[in-house]
Amino acid sequence: MEQISAKVLLEKIANGEQLNIIDIREHEEVQFGKLAMATHIPMNEIPDHMHEFKVDETYYIVCAHGVRSERVTEYLLEHDFKAVNVTGGMAEIM
Repeated sequence: MEQISAKVLLEKIANGEQLNIIDIREHEEVQFGKLAMATHIPMNEIPDHMHEFKVDETYYIVCAHGVRSERVTEYLLEHDFKAVNVTGGMAEIM
């Protein structure tokens, strides 16, 4: 499984890279802030949104600390999507 640190994700954003970032935190967690370009889909709702993912794009999965995002990354990989876990999560971004 491919992983990058929250710091590397921020560098990619600062360099102007167009990224598909999926924030899988719960609604109450996102109220405290999220990356402007991130799409918010709570972890337990990912299966309901699978039709929105494209197999030829890479998705950067972020949660609070990187634990839940690792599970979602594995789930997406099992379904033949390209996904990268963001270690450290929003705790290191905010």
